[in-house]
Amino acid sequence: MTPLARRGLLKAAAAAGAAAQFSWALGRDTARAASPAATPAGDAPVGVGWLEEGGLGAAPGSTFGVPWPKGAHPAGQTFALTTADGARGVPVQTWATAYWPDGSLKWTAHAVGPEAAGTERFTLAAGVPATSAHRVTVTETGRRITVDTGTIRAVVPQGGRRLVESVTRGGTRIATDGRLVLLRQGEPDDGDQGSVTWERFDGEISGATVEQRGPVRAVVRIDGTHRKGSRRLLPFSVRLYFHAGAESFRMVHTITFDGDQDEDFIRGLGVRFTVPMRDAAYDRHIRIAGEGEGFLTEAVQGITGLRRDPGAAVRAAQVRGERLPDPATWDQRVTSRLAYVPHWGDYTLAQLSPDGFTLRKRTGPGRGWIAAGGGGRASGFGYVGGVGGGLSFGLRDFWEKHPAQLDIRGAAGEAAEVTLWLWSPEAQPMDLRFYHDGMGQDTYPEQLEGLNITYEDHEPGFGTPYGIARTSELMFWANAATPRADVLVAQAAAVRTPPQLAAGPADLARAGVFGGLFAPVDRSVPAKARIEDQLDFLFTYYKDQVEQRRWYGFWDYGDIMHTYDEDRHQWRYDVGGYAWDNSELSPDLWLWYAYLRSGRGEIFRFAEAMTRHTGEVDVYHLGKWAGLGTRHGVQHFACSAKQQRISTAVYRRPYYFLTADERVGDLMHDLVDSDETFLVLDPIRKIRTEPYTPDRNALSIGFGTDWSGLAAAWLTEWERRGPKAAKAEARLRSTMETIGAQPNGFVQGTGLYDLDTGRFAVPAQPVVNVSHLSAMFGLVEMCAELIDLIDMPAFKDAWLDYCRYFNATRAEQAARYGAHFGNLLLFQGHSRQDAYAAAQLRDDGLAARAWRKFLDSDGYTTAMTWEKTPLEGPAVLEPGYEHLAISTNTTALFGLAAIQNLALIGDRIPR
Repeated sequence: MTPLARRGLLKAAAAAGAAAQFSWALGRDTARAASPAATPAGDAPVGVGWLEEGGLGAAPGSTFGVPWPKGAHPAGQTFALTTADGARGVPVQTWATAYWPDGSLKWTAHAVGPEAAGTERFTLAAGVPATSAHRVTVTETGRRITVDTGTIRAVVPQGGRRLVESVTRGGTRIATDGRLVLLRQGEPDDGDQGSVTWERFDGEISGATVEQRGPVRAVVRIDGTHRKGSRRLLPFSVRLYFHAGAESFRMVHTITFDGDQDEDFIRGLGVRFTVPMRDAAYDRHIRIAGEGEGFLTEAVQGITGLRRDPGAAVRAAQVRGERLPDPATWDQRVTSRLAYVPHWGDYTLAQLSPDGFTLRKRTGPGRGWIAAGGGGRASGFGYVGGVGGGLSFGLRDFWEKHPAQLDIRGAAGEAAEVTLWLWSPEAQPMDLRFYHDGMGQDTYPEQLEGLNITYEDHEPGFGTPYGIARTSELMFWANAATPRADVLVAQAAAVRTPPQLAAGPADLARAGVFGGLFAPVDRSVPAKARIEDQLDFLFTYYKDQVEQRRWYGFWDYGDIMHTYDEDRHQWRYDVGGYAWDNSELSPDLWLWYAYLRSGRGEIFRFAEAMTRHTGEVDVYHLGKWAGLGTRHGVQHFACSAKQQRISTAVYRRPYYFLTADERVGDLMHDLVDSDETFLVLDPIRKIRTEPYTPDRNALSIGFGTDWSGLAAAWLTEWERRGPKAAKAEARLRSTMETIGAQPNGFVQGTGLYDLDTGRFAVPAQPVVNVSHLSAMFGLVEMCAELIDLIDMPAFKDAWLDYCRYFNATRAEQAARYGAHFGNLLLFQGHSRQDAYAAAQLRDDGLAARAWRKFLDSDGYTTAMTWEKTPLEGPAVLEPGYEHLAISTNTTALFGLAAIQNLALIGDRIPR
């Protein structure tokens, strides 16, 4: 943990301890009751700092989100960012990302540029922002968009095959012809008789739009698809980010797979730029990052190591990347023979696994490659250019999302070509075929039998990747000259870990956002400290398992596994529904709430990778299932359960509001109309006992995993004031009203939903239909937020009743509802509902039950031993450690229950 993070934890613990004395007395609404750190000064300044040491470094800027208590600031409020000591104002661009129902600001986003460099802590408060020495400007003329940061100028066409026409600095063209390239082959490379033909598709732009115009930050979005002749493949969406005064820009690149899994094998997927080469060959430089801070440091025409010495000063200048003196001043035994020193114009670094890269070079096409080194995990960064300027380039998560590759071609000629391969053409082609032949599971009864043995919910035609997506992040610097070694190290670090500003846990909790279900870490008493240790153990365990089990790869990175196989000492990566987790029981939420209360950068980065993955790869973005996610399985798209519970916006909301990430904002907006998917696919079609045909005006939708996903999208659109905000608010209110009107409220389980009115039918007959899964995919968090936002007593009462009775005795359930809830599970995870009801109703009995269910029902009880069992060969492939009692379902629910119980009833914890 960084010193900054440690200081944040100490401050958070002090704030939480001081607040515990009055948390029970606050009962006006959930957010207040659940946020012990809340104070009356809702408009108080907010402290902001970097997640990791190093500050802004070489990055062009940073964007961060800050929440505000209800009523603290009106819409349109301006904000000033100053250094923590108040000595200097920092230019900041502000916009609203969410509003409270009363119209006041709920979340604001703030962008800073290079002027934030060199400062560790800041203060954000209402005020007039400082003016900048630079201003990013955007102009649109004809079919071009020009963005000028004051240091570099980029021209973006609104059509054609170039993403970026040119990037200039001081009148010098540093890069041109930024474009996308896709390589396809029509069959895999199976066998040893291959003669596969590759096809190249070029990215074709359908349109470019300006999303932000400055003064600190500008954003240009470019959409299109890859094309070869009349064939189009893999639509893309690319955003370019520019900051005032910056010499660099960021790219966020998304592709969606729309091919045929049996015929379209992606051989290469890349972003390519042309870099003019103006300098003499000995003044042209190649820099390629290896592992850590390592670099290959070379010139296109090297004058070091020769049989004749041009002079120590000349050699040292070339290694530093400086202009060499006139060759007439060198030792003439070198100068007269320069024509015989090779020009090395082509370089390739290929990272085909998470553990190894190779680096090679050649003098040019048609010539043999020479090994230039290798190592473990490359940074994914390079530079090509010379003393007159050049381009630095980098691909984030380079080795984590292998196979990746960096190419430099033609650096000995008039222009070099740089390609950042998101999928390396030297790897095996991308193979997204379903992994088995169906094994005769053609009917629902056969598929249910399969589910009962491998836990895989198979159905022919459902294991398709059509419509899944992946987002990658890249950065580019237009350098006036070859950068010094320390600058290159800083640029590579900015690619690996883009600097992120963030508010601290106390300020996040004080705002009462996300249902007020978290409070800063508090180790003030041994019982709380014990739970904090357990939470730390679990996070560390999963972080270590990612490394130990190599949960990496282009389509896999960011996910974790579901269940462990104690016999093989291996996660069940090849056993049906026990393999990739795909957000089952909300590990995404566990991680985000863990970050919100701790401010730990390593948790943020883990949750960030999961959000990028689960929102893109586990969800369909095209086709008839667009808006639905896929249940856990051997492949992320393999299971036939396509449901709202996976695609739900509740898992994306924290990352969006903390970073204002536009791509994640797109994902949530796209879900606003996902209630239409119930016309296409019935989530429980295989287990219905009565005939059912989807009817637009009578769709069967569950109040748990189904409605919570819909509600999350509607809430997000409403509070963001998106294009469909009016519809979203109406849907929220009408469904909340008609759930509250059900004879048994949430215990009714499901209702018939009318797509035209947005209302559930209210039957006369009460029904008891409770599942242990209903509330475990974001329903708890959604209800806490909605009750705080919308005054609807019947809905609140229905939810509180569900919370009170899930963990009640069968007799208590039957006395209230006329029948008990049946055989239930996940009592520990549901203890947070006891805690919520206890906080709302100020009920000591419910608080006591919450802690009993948390500590000694199921899940990780007080009998759990928290220790690591070492593993080594021959029992396992790689040495490491295991804990046989840990499963991801239990971890997610334990983590959420621990965090929420501590926030809501922490002062009632048994000591």
